[in-house]
Amino acid sequence: MFFCYHFTLFFQSAISERAVSFIDGQNLFRHAKDAFGHHHPNYDLHKLTDAVCAANGWSNHGIRFYTGIPSVEHSPMWHGYWARRRTAMSRSGIKVATRPLRYSNESVTLPDGTTREIAIPREKGIDLRLGLDLVRMARTGQLDVAVVFSQDQDLEELAREIRSISKEKNRWMKIVSAFPSGPNASSKRGINRTDWFPIERELYDACLDPRDYRPNRQK
Repeated sequence: MFFCYHFTLFFQSAISERAVSFIDGQNLFRHAKDAFGHHHPNYDLHKLTDAVCAANGWSNHGIRFYTGIPSVEHSPMWHGYWARRRTAMSRSGIKVATRPLRYSNESVTLPDGTTREIAIPREKGIDLRLGLDLVRMARTGQLDVAVVFSQDQDLEELAREIRSISKEKNRWMKIVSAFPSGPNASSKRGINRTDWFPIERELYDACLDPRDYRPNRQK
């Protein structure tokens, strides 16, 4: 049994592993903005996931994208942007999951010392949806490598779950955290307990989407 188990792991890792990408859209955008200075989510997800898979010898077996979307009342431009972007991604074969952003009022101190109440947007349910999809696909044998484009440490428990499923199913699997990396990056770490794949600027900039999804009436 010991020999058969390790032979199975060797055989599965010797072929081209099937990678499925799980992209936390807002997390990837924020860290790319800090690391590379890009001020809108200008990544081309097909190019980016293909490049990451090619660099590791994986076969790209799907892209799943997750993001919160602001209400039209709070941000007409970004609401329109994500409506257009969601349609384009879905048409290109990307599985898209969205949730409306939730807002809570918080007091902030302005430079002049006065305080002001502002609405702070928060994503609710996005991490849960991503995690449930990843675990389901791992359990049903739809992937060998789960590539999570995020640095959200709340996703650390996914690494434990993947290892548990790998042992339970007697199949080789792993989880990888892919993230923008560079001198200006706000965080140098991937998700704890995962393998890390730092995305350097040269690779990221070769995978940009030239299309502008903002509504035409907005500047």
